[in-house]
Amino acid sequence: MYVERVPVEVPTRAPTGETACYVVGDDGALLVDPPALDERIERHLDDVEHVAVTHHHPDHVGSVADYAEAAGAAVWCRYGRESQFQDVTGAIPDHTFREGTTIPTGDGDVTVRETPGHAPEHVAFEAGDDLLSGDLAVAAGSVVVGDPEGDVRAYLTSLRRVIAMASDRLYPSHGPVIEDVRGTCERLITHRLDRERRVLAAVESGNRTVADILDAAYEKDLTGVRDLAGATVRAHLWKLHHEGRIEFDGARADPA
Repeated sequence: MYVERVPVEVPTRAPTGETACYVVGDDGALLVDPPALDERIERHLDDVEHVAVTHHHPDHVGSVADYAEAAGAAVWCRYGRESQFQDVTGAIPDHTFREGTTIPTGDGDVTVRETPGHAPEHVAFEAGDDLLSGDLAVAAGSVVVGDPEGDVRAYLTSLRRVIAMASDRLYPSHGPVIEDVRGTCERLITHRLDRERRVLAAVESGNRTVADILDAAYEKDLTGVRDLAGATVRAHLWKLHHEGRIEFDGARADPA
């Protein structure tokens, strides 16, 4: 299936400084994650019939309303998230999707796959043998899974699900196309579990506040990203709490 990647410079915390928009299908195309106005996207508007996003973060949705209106395209959003979608995009959804929903294009149907974790409404779009994976995975580095929106348990499940799907490649929102799908997902799972072990060890060694646990669990310089790392620690603490391995009330953590 035809997929064109258009990286667009936008305000984002991603190291690339860009969010990739995708055009799927030669005719009756689906436009995914249009983050800002860009002439490379506008060249396809005569063919675009559908607009959708992987999730609602600002660096993914900036031009949804503009391009839907310009193309006269149908707007899709996650079922049950219509109000949030309208608030962040300014567009009223024409259709909703959930797991297994198909969106038709001239090259065939695109299938919605639910992949929560980075955000609760996060989905991926299966286009033939490939997967437009949003912020699920990156070729290098890691994905932020931070409290309050991030859910580490859901994120790990989504990565394992993508491994089982055995897509040929992933088209992420940040960074290059991922050819080694299994290897990348396994690396990200290992990274999350390693971070969890560090967080748990920090609690067991007597650290109680998020700030103290953060300092104990991270050995690298956190200049410019300390807030993201703190949100990640809280997400891991909530996972450990729900699993009965620690007690955490949002501010203080204690061994179970």
